[in-house]
Amino acid sequence: MRAVWLREFGSPAVLHVEDTAEPTVASGQALIGVEFAGITWIETSFRASGFGPFPAPPMIPGNGVGGTVLAVGDDADRHWVGRRVVAGTGGSGGYAERVAVGTGSLIGVPDGVATDEAVALLADGRTALMIMAAADVRPGDRVLVEAAAGGVGSLLVQLAVAAGARVVAAAGGAYKAGVARDLGAHAAVDYREVGWADEVRAAAGGVGSGDGVGGVGGVDVVLDGVGGDIATTAFDLLADGGRMISFGFSAAAGWPDISDEVAARRGIRVQRGVFGPPDEQIRRTTEALALAASGGLRPVIGQWLPLERAAEAHAAMEARSVVGKTVLTV
Repeated sequence: MRAVWLREFGSPAVLHVEDTAEPTVASGQALIGVEFAGITWIETSFRASGFGPFPAPPMIPGNGVGGTVLAVGDDADRHWVGRRVVAGTGGSGGYAERVAVGTGSLIGVPDGVATDEAVALLADGRTALMIMAAADVRPGDRVLVEAAAGGVGSLLVQLAVAAGARVVAAAGGAYKAGVARDLGAHAAVDYREVGWADEVRAAAGGVGSGDGVGGVGGVDVVLDGVGGDIATTAFDLLADGGRMISFGFSAAAGWPDISDEVAARRGIRVQRGVFGPPDEQIRRTTEALALAASGGLRPVIGQWLPLERAAEAHAAMEARSVVGKTVLTV
């Protein structure tokens, strides 16, 4: 079978397709014929520098796939054979034509949801739902979503609007801001432009559930997918008693530099990262797929590239030249 191998850390050019032996299926496992493999930002960071919870090279990257179950290791699991599924791989093996995964990680894809859409929701859908739960977004909240045209951010815009919040989207560039607006954001700003914070204050308008420093034009919730200086500026937009959930950042930006003392004095709850045990991750992914099947959530896929162009996919993500999710077609 064909598979993408990472044999050393470095630029996207270190990713190469090689002929590889097919995985064997042990007891408790299923063999998936992969149709689409998702790419996450942390996978690009791992490829570049080893940052991330993945096995050391040499390895086949890819932590999430979608396709059809071809075989299982136990007769008790034969009901999975022939079904469309998405699944986490446990950290490696996804950029390949076939992968063996534990049957406990299999999630059936409901009718009405395309397999590539399901892959786009596998990690990002559950992450977005856990962020929403952590932020406790309520009707009338003024919510600032950063990286609002990204894989997670585009879902957060939709979920926050559906929750009854007034959503201001912040994205890098006018085109991406337009994508967020098309997803339902009440306003969208380009955080690369000087004065973007003033635009957020003006766009947030009114008084939400927060009070204090934010007042008119402040926001009650910041969902931070950028980190660094952008996130620090966003923190200053929060009303006293607000909430800030940081869920992503580039290696150069890092977590926002926010003083715990200042946050406590203003009554602002700051959470860095969203985590959940495996059973919650599966439950949240299943919930995201159900929302997509009912028309309540639409993943944005910015590019589909064949397995042989995995390096190009990583480079485009690092350049932030695409919107939404990037998936490999296998």
